[in-house]
Amino acid sequence: MTPSTNRSTRRVRKVLTTRRGGCSAPPYDSFNLGMHVGDDPDAVLENRHRLARGLGLHPSRLVWMDQTHSTHLAVVGKPQSAPVPDTDAIITTCPDLALVVLVADCVPVLLSDEDAGVIAAVHAGRQGARNGIVAATVERMVRLGADVSRIHALLGAAASGHWYEVPEEMAADVEKHLPGSRTTTAAGTPGLDIRAGLVHQLYDLGVTKVDSEPRCTIAEQDYFSHRRDGVTGRQAGVVVLQTQR
Repeated sequence: MTPSTNRSTRRVRKVLTTRRGGCSAPPYDSFNLGMHVGDDPDAVLENRHRLARGLGLHPSRLVWMDQTHSTHLAVVGKPQSAPVPDTDAIITTCPDLALVVLVADCVPVLLSDEDAGVIAAVHAGRQGARNGIVAATVERMVRLGADVSRIHALLGAAASGHWYEVPEEMAADVEKHLPGSRTTTAAGTPGLDIRAGLVHQLYDLGVTKVDSEPRCTIAEQDYFSHRRDGVTGRQAGVVVLQTQR
């Protein structure tokens, strides 16, 4: 967890989960939070309830996305009865709504301007990151009162450039649109580090309060990895603007 407190009555909490601590059976063992990957729905619900309890919230206060690797974003102001459809970033100014992004190699990006009371959760996969989902989210946060100089960004574990191998043409294309992403893998082949490219992009946007989790989902068994395992679960990034009581 990454709690922080300012002089107002709000605080922002940012949480990054691993695959540990849940009740799902293999190959989703054990803290799978994805309802769309073939896991037992009852196990997923229990895992989601555990997440909510850890946040001190009712499960209905967690807002989920139907992630589609798009650049679509949504501003939400109340609990949602179903995942927000066809979106890869959600933004709110509403206290005690926990915004959730699910990943298994893509980059979870959690953004907040605590003074303005604006937070966002972003699913930044290769395609969405290449097409500007993070930049679009920052822009919408600014329209809601955020200031780039105050925005804090937390990037979670994701596929690293050491192991994320892609064709040469894809590496060149992503680097063109998201500079700083192109790498050479451990095998000496073209690769991508989307997280590194996003850090570069955030600095270019004026967001300089950036923390980036360095761990690799492909290399480390503590994380779900679609590229490594195929059928697997999803870990989460969560951000909540919590009213202090």
